Amino acid sequence: MTRLTPGELEIMRILWEHGELKPAEILARFPRRIANPSLRSYLAILLDKGDVARRRIGKAYYYRAKTRRESTFRAMLRDLTRVCCDGSVENLLCQLIRSQKLSEADLLELKRLSEESTPSTNPPEREKSR
Repeated sequence: MTRLTPGELEIMRILWEHGELKPAEILARFPRRIANPSLRSYLAILLDKGDVARRRIGKAYYYRAKTRRESTFRAMLRDLTRVCCDGSVENLLCQLIRSQKLSEADLLELKRLSEESTPSTNPPEREKSR
């Protein structure tokens, strides 16, 4: 998976959300003002990187995302963890939890998820006989 610039990510997000689109349709959904030649340059780069595919229908080209959103998310998360947290996922999670205003319900949900996804390594305690 290639690294994506912020502009490329904006295009990918549009394609992930809306599917196959013509450049004019992408332009209409773009979150900020962008010139048509700039958009086409982004599309050409994404095509060269293999993150998008295009097909011609009549005179128009339609673009679709080839790289899945989940793959991009995992790669970006790995980079963030490596660069900002010395490769420690635990460090990343602690930073996220400390930096966000989480409700008690959010914290309980995180606890539930951690207990659900971590197999118990300790055998269940047996009741002590008197």
